[in-house]
Amino acid sequence: MRLSRAVPFLAAILLAATLGGPGPASAETAGEQHCARQDRVRVPGAAFQQAACLADLTTTGLAGTPYTDMADQAGLTARDTRTPSGVPGIQVDGYFPDSSRFNATHGWNHDAQFVIRLPDRWNGGLVVTGAPGTRKQYATDTAISDQVLAQGYAYAATDKGNSGADFYRDGRRPGDAIAEWNRRTTELTRAARKAVAQRYGHAPRRTYMTGISNGGYLTRWQLENHPELYDGGVDWEGALWTTHGPSLLTSLPTAVARMLGSARDEDLYAAGFARGSEFLWPYHERAYWGVTQKIYRAEFDPAYDPACPGTSAGTTTEEILAPCASDASYDYASRPASVQRAVARVALTGRIGRPLITLHGDLDTLLPKAADSDVYARMVDGSGRGRLHSYVSVVGGTHVDGLYDTYPDRLRPILPCYRSAFDKLVAWVERGVRPPADRTVARPADGDVVNSCAL
Repeated sequence: MRLSRAVPFLAAILLAATLGGPGPASAETAGEQHCARQDRVRVPGAAFQQAACLADLTTTGLAGTPYTDMADQAGLTARDTRTPSGVPGIQVDGYFPDSSRFNATHGWNHDAQFVIRLPDRWNGGLVVTGAPGTRKQYATDTAISDQVLAQGYAYAATDKGNSGADFYRDGRRPGDAIAEWNRRTTELTRAARKAVAQRYGHAPRRTYMTGISNGGYLTRWQLENHPELYDGGVDWEGALWTTHGPSLLTSLPTAVARMLGSARDEDLYAAGFARGSEFLWPYHERAYWGVTQKIYRAEFDPAYDPACPGTSAGTTTEEILAPCASDASYDYASRPASVQRAVARVALTGRIGRPLITLHGDLDTLLPKAADSDVYARMVDGSGRGRLHSYVSVVGGTHVDGLYDTYPDRLRPILPCYRSAFDKLVAWVERGVRPPADRTVARPADGDVVNSCAL
């Protein structure tokens, strides 16, 4: 079993409105030849890049080629998800200077890899994302890239500077690896904006940040810390990091304890896990809870149990997914102040500076929304930025849409709701049509829930 299939959120463990209006993308480059100005595109700061003129930048055209990685997308979308195709343009792959070597894509064995896609018919906008979990730069090609390219946006994605279950080994200080995620996303945004200007003759008129899971965390962080770079964002169940909690380090120890027989169902409910999500618990015991807790605890608190996970989370799927027994009694609040200082380096505040739409499934069993997006929504309100935030709770949604294929009678994919939310964000930013501050999207009794979701 491939690890990427077992652990969709983390890849090894562990998120049609256009600038020209509805319908086909407004062609700012109409009349230019296919892949015009390809030779002028130089990604500022890149240590290496290679550009290709392609007949189709979507996964329909790229599947089976070196220009995407379908295996790294496994589990993120439902099997019958419909995606657009037929978007010709330029793809630029490369990497920024980095000392770590977790990402073996293209045989480069070099981190800080990125992909930038520049469609021939451009609508004047740019969409930026970072990989969910510990996946790499092609992870959201089906979930995000295909749709926004078809709408005419340029697209850029980063591997965040490290990937895989051993990502916590990157850096010298606790928190370094995740702090790099934020820096790499900012770096790519600035570089992609300049690459877009080289290709089309002017900088993007609109830049949107978005992402799934850890990519959702990046969206929150970027809109809090670099609002000058973006016009808005869509956060799909972003991970929450706060200095004093909550975070996954305050909810997952209880899940690990239940795995090992020292916690009850009631303890999970108290930690934020939803009643009604019990049918998902056995899968999460096998694929998510143990590995997620141990590698993120190793990132921020390596002194807690130096022997587990140690220098590696494991060399086999079974070793990687196995929990550390010590995590069953992990108590974040009682750990030394140095641990909270490490988390504080990457903590969120809620002080967003641009419009943000957050989506979270009410059956998320990795990052339960009661301990995550519910809290983040209160943080945004508490910081006085509530007018910039819209929060959508998706009934029947869980952390990865691929689980819908196993439980079609109990779950619904979030992707169609995400696509609708992106269109709502564009309408909010560009036409002043503000969505409701908070909304719950019920699971319909019938209809195509895989490809339809009206917000």
